[in-house]
Amino acid sequence: MTAYVVVEIQVHDPELYEQYKPIAANSIELYGGRYLARGGETELLEGDASPGRIVILEFPDAAAARRWYQSAEYAEALKIREQASVGRLIVVEGLA
Repeated sequence: MTAYVVVEIQVHDPELYEQYKPIAANSIELYGGRYLARGGETELLEGDASPGRIVILEFPDAAAARRWYQSAEYAEALKIREQASVGRLIVVEGLA
């Protein structure tokens, strides 16, 4: 069953974050993932917290998403992201 990784990021070092992006993109592709949304313009329709940078990834299933997140390939990117930003990553299973 397809799974999605929904990411909300507050970038505080944009220059360093730019180094993260190509490393992350390569690791996502290695694990069968692809970008559905990548930091485009957002609009708050409900709630009280304005979203930061939003990224939505699609993987073949939740296991593939977890393998990507726990992979050595992503670990390198994650170190950079943690220095350049704060955020949340959530795995959501799609509909069967």
